[in-house]
Amino acid sequence: MGIARHRIVAALRERGQHARADWVERELPERVDPARHVGLLATLRLDPADLADSPSP
Repeated sequence: MGIARHRIVAALRERGQHARADWVERELPERVDPARHVGLLATLRLDPADLADSPSP
C-alpha cells in the first residue's frame, strides 16, 4: 500500500498547514511508504488508511 504524495500535501493544505505541505513536497518521494514514514504521518496527524490509494478492481 502506498500513498501518493499529492494526497498528503492536499490534506495539509486543507488544514491551512502550507509550510508543512511545502516541506512534504520537497522531502518525500512521489510514492510514500506508510510503514517507513509511520512516525512522520503520526506527527502530521494523518491516518494512512484515509490517504491510501484505492486498490484497482
